Amino acid sequence: MDHNLTAEQRQIRESVLKLCSRFDDAYWLAHDDSGEFPEDFCRAIAEAGWIGVGVPEQYGGAGLGVTEAALVLQAITESGAANSGLSAIGVGFFGLNPLIAYGSEEQRTTWLPRIIRREDIACFGVTEPNTGHDTTRLKTRAVRDGDRYLVHGEKVWISTAQVANKIMLIARTTPLEDCARPVDGLSLFYTDLDRRYCDIRVIDKMGRKCVDSNEIFFDGLPVPLAHRIGEEGRGFRYLLHGLNAERILVAAGLVGIGRAALQRATDYARERVVFDRPIGQNQAVQHPLAKNWAELTAANLMVFDAAARYDRGEDCGAEANAAKYLAAEAAFATCTNAVMTHGGMGYAKEYHVERYLRECLIHRIAPISPPLLLSYIAERVLGLPKSY
Repeated sequence: MDHNLTAEQRQIRESVLKLCSRFDDAYWLAHDDSGEFPEDFCRAIAEAGWIGVGVPEQYGGAGLGVTEAALVLQAITESGAANSGLSAIGVGFFGLNPLIAYGSEEQRTTWLPRIIRREDIACFGVTEPNTGHDTTRLKTRAVRDGDRYLVHGEKVWISTAQVANKIMLIARTTPLEDCARPVDGLSLFYTDLDRRYCDIRVIDKMGRKCVDSNEIFFDGLPVPLAHRIGEEGRGFRYLLHGLNAERILVAAGLVGIGRAALQRATDYARERVVFDRPIGQNQAVQHPLAKNWAELTAANLMVFDAAARYDRGEDCGAEANAAKYLAAEAAFATCTNAVMTHGGMGYAKEYHVERYLRECLIHRIAPISPPLLLSYIAERVLGLPKSY
């Protein structure tokens, strides 16, 4: 398949890289140290129109596809922003899919332009502490109370909740024991993150300090009926609609992080002289870097194959899952090798590769782990029995 970029796609990539050059490695290192949210970066991305790249034009977006969105996010991570840059604005790229696909016309017209312009900042409330990847077993409840719902429960690993004023939230509206299937009875909402009814606690973590991760405890959060997306009880199905796009976009970002690490490693290998020769002259240094390039390139081909299939409306579950798996493994291997290529200096923050390694781990784990990706392929592609 021809994965050569069109002139328009090349221009998108070049424009994003040029914008991101204003926010260099020193910018992200400073934010990694201070923990300050990169709002000026987010505003610059929004003002340039990139958050709405995949949103239909009638709602203020560019009306382009997942392929173009992947190019934007990949350029952001490759610039040195790594996962901090992607996660700061990620919900605007892959969190809006259920709203675009299943929201009412009034909801789309009202909410989408505000997200694109960053007048509203949204977080995504799915994960819970006791259910892991088994989303059908979510415990958070939304109980109907007249023309509203009242939400009680807990979410965890919710990015950007410290700065968000909105939340895309999935909760159980029908008890599991009253449902014919576990996928039933879950509803999806886009509503105000009203702190009078939410206790939001930051999680101290190993990487991406400037983009917060949180636990959220809901104590009777009122959600108007008008804030429910689609039909009651079909929220899990709506969520599934966007999973392939999310995996493609995360994979594109992972390839970008790997490329940033590889560039720094190869530059260092050319410049660092030991025993009167650059260390990059030694095959023990050359070969791992060459292998990293090959693995990143192969992963990238899978990313854009999956993106092209998605944009054509074809089934791309296998390709999207394979892309996320391959990109995560390639990025992790490359970032690890970049640290090793730098030797002791790889452990120093001023060389940035240790930050890339810490940040690539986030999306190696989430939004879906490597074993579950392989289980999907084993079951859906190879026809093996379901293992879980």
